[in-house]
Amino acid sequence: MNLGINGKIALVTAASRGLGRGCAEQLAAEECRVAICSRDSTTVKQAAEEISVKTGTEVLGFGADMSKAEDIGRLLEDVRQALGEPEILVTNAGGPPPGTFASTALEEYEKALNLTLMSAVNLIRSVTPAMKTKGWGRIIAITSISVKQPIDTLLLSNMARAGLTGFLKTIATELAPDGITVNALLPGTHKTSRIDQLAQHRADQENKSPEEIIQEMMSANPSNTIGDPSDFGAAAAFLASVQARYITGQNLLVDGGNYRGLI
Repeated sequence: MNLGINGKIALVTAASRGLGRGCAEQLAAEECRVAICSRDSTTVKQAAEEISVKTGTEVLGFGADMSKAEDIGRLLEDVRQALGEPEILVTNAGGPPPGTFASTALEEYEKALNLTLMSAVNLIRSVTPAMKTKGWGRIIAITSISVKQPIDTLLLSNMARAGLTGFLKTIATELAPDGITVNALLPGTHKTSRIDQLAQHRADQENKSPEEIIQEMMSANPSNTIGDPSDFGAAAAFLASVQARYITGQNLLVDGGNYRGLI
């Protein structure tokens, strides 16, 4: 199916690997003009080159830390100069460190909110004026299954992503008249470095190997597997499509059926 977004300018943050990279690859495969960023400018430029070779579409990489407002401002200016105003935005950021209420220091809360919530707010505030002028835009936030079903030992992530979900639902109504859709993708367990980090954390607590923890994750999923970033990226590409114009304010689970709730 032709998604109708070839030539659109897309910005995907925290996309040198994992779910962000999966989204960038799928958008590049649809012949979008893609910019990606990561904290490590060398790594992200290498990732951009690899995606370009894989898809046959030029992808640009920029160094930027999503926890720093000044980096976000500089990133957007660099993207505008290189490609133009983003028409598709996929917001993503590395997750806050795991921890419980008892183990989490008070100063970590603000850091988590800046990384996970305020980075998306800053990005969206910056790109929406141009989207309104064009009467077209797609905003897709990578959140988590935890906004429906909080995950043990991920207090900061649960908190910040739930706040982001409330923000997204609110602005979806405000931006709909301007032809801008706002949706969230909720990943379950996927083959990413974040899952490796969490598996190691659980392994240390439970005196198991990380491989055992990964196997338990797979067995607990109705699909008996864990997702691939390309599965996730395909969902992002569809939400960015012209066919998805009437889908907004939604939280789409990409989790192999792991979430057991009705809504």
